Amino acid sequence: MQDFSSRPSTPQLESDLNRESWRVLGIMTEFVEGFEQLSRICPAVSIFGSARTSAGHPWFIKAEKVARLLSDAGFSVISGGGPGIMEAANRGAFAGPSPSVGLNIALPHEQTANRFQDISLQYRHFFARKVMFIKYAAAYVVLPGGFGTLDEMAECLTLVQTGKTRKIPIILVETDFWTGLLDWFRNSLCETGTIDREDLRLIKVIDEPEDIVKAIFDHYETRGFEPSAQEKEILLEL
Repeated sequence: MQDFSSRPSTPQLESDLNRESWRVLGIMTEFVEGFEQLSRICPAVSIFGSARTSAGHPWFIKAEKVARLLSDAGFSVISGGGPGIMEAANRGAFAGPSPSVGLNIALPHEQTANRFQDISLQYRHFFARKVMFIKYAAAYVVLPGGFGTLDEMAECLTLVQTGKTRKIPIILVETDFWTGLLDWFRNSLCETGTIDREDLRLIKVIDEPEDIVKAIFDHYETRGFEPSAQEKEILLEL
């Protein structure tokens, strides 16, 4: 077996290693700032959806209403901080009494920070941003969206399924949009054994804003919103 540890050093290799080392410090900064800013916003709900949904679209209006109801009920609302559904979520929360949080990401296109944020954090790394979406969320509310929305939904489902985060409500909004995907989960993933049918119970599909808020309260009816001591230990390993 070749010993790559004996690879001779070159100026370019040293330069690359130095860049990676400084990058680690940048990643640490993103985590530390997120922990410091968001540790005081609980309980919170993370809301996801397409950046391409225009104001006035029924999905935009619904997201704004959900966020306002959550804010009025005492939940901080966390979104990706950009346009579309993210802006709708921040708008609704910003109009209410609870904090509106935007986790903004630097992208070549699409991502422009909306102005409805009480707390605005900037990220260069998706993985650091993902931790903040999950670590402080008492629930996930997922409206129609594209690859980014699907990525966040799958991330949360995986972490809850594997016990790497606490069990929280994962609510999909707009039945017609999600039916095809859920049918594929049942007919392909369950049938081939790549997931258990019990895993589908991690997902709720709810369309009415008032029912979404009620489902979150119902989930925590016999306990508080604050993570238990055991859950706090799990979240430390997130």
